[in-house]
Amino acid sequence: MGDYFIGIDGGGTSCRAALANGAGEIVGRGKSGASNILTDPDTALKHITDAARFAFENAGLVPDLASAAATLGLAGNNVGDAVSYVQARLPFRTSDIVSDGVIALQGAIGDDDGAIGIVGTGTVYIARHEGTLHSVAGWGFQVSDLGSGARLGHLALQESLLAYDRIHPMTELSKAILAEFGNDPENVVAFARLAKPGDFGRHTPKVFEFAQRGDEAAIRILKAGAADIDQALDAVSSITKGRGRLCLLGGLAPLYPQYLAERHRLRLSEPLADALTGAVALAVKTHGPAEVRV
Repeated sequence: MGDYFIGIDGGGTSCRAALANGAGEIVGRGKSGASNILTDPDTALKHITDAARFAFENAGLVPDLASAAATLGLAGNNVGDAVSYVQARLPFRTSDIVSDGVIALQGAIGDDDGAIGIVGTGTVYIARHEGTLHSVAGWGFQVSDLGSGARLGHLALQESLLAYDRIHPMTELSKAILAEFGNDPENVVAFARLAKPGDFGRHTPKVFEFAQRGDEAAIRILKAGAADIDQALDAVSSITKGRGRLCLLGGLAPLYPQYLAERHRLRLSEPLADALTGAVALAVKTHGPAEVRV
């Protein structure tokens, strides 16, 4: 069996793998469970291994993970202890762990300069200029992630209390949020005290839904979120000097553009490929022979 390359896109709910042959062509794919190396590194290792094995089987090959060089895009890659623990136990011939944002960038813009904004429950922005990567924001919900789903949901709860206290007008969005909590603001406070970013983010679809209906509060929240995203996109566009592709990725990417400034709406383009394809490309670039890496 010849050498193979594996790309891994590992997230909190699932792990995807793609297998490429010696020419860098994807020949098989696999999927398994959660692969969060911070919360449960041993389960993450199992699911990484399972996804890679399934990719071999999908290609009609007997799994031989030790023959493959791998690039893994994983959340939490900036926590050294977790990375060291996982990397020492990976079954591949050779491997490197990068952030899930880096593989998303590679998939979206290929080898050229450009930038991406990933807007989901959290946010992060990555630019590549003259071969150097630059990361902007992405410091977490407590101090960053402006414009994210978690932030929008948080603002929706805040708006509902402002409306309850008659500081802001009561709109249909605030009525709907309050109704979820039995119209009792103390229930909102109790929820918010223990809520994680994803818990706040579950209220975000209502913000977009009511904004489409013309709800004043929902539109105000989205304009605030879009203004924050505009500033971050300005930052990465400044790094790239406005050149190259600019892609918006993540769960909120299809919903936000109409609220963004025209300077960004006009530049946004569809990604070339997904993050998993980016992981495979990086595995080939990093570990392949020179004639394949070109």
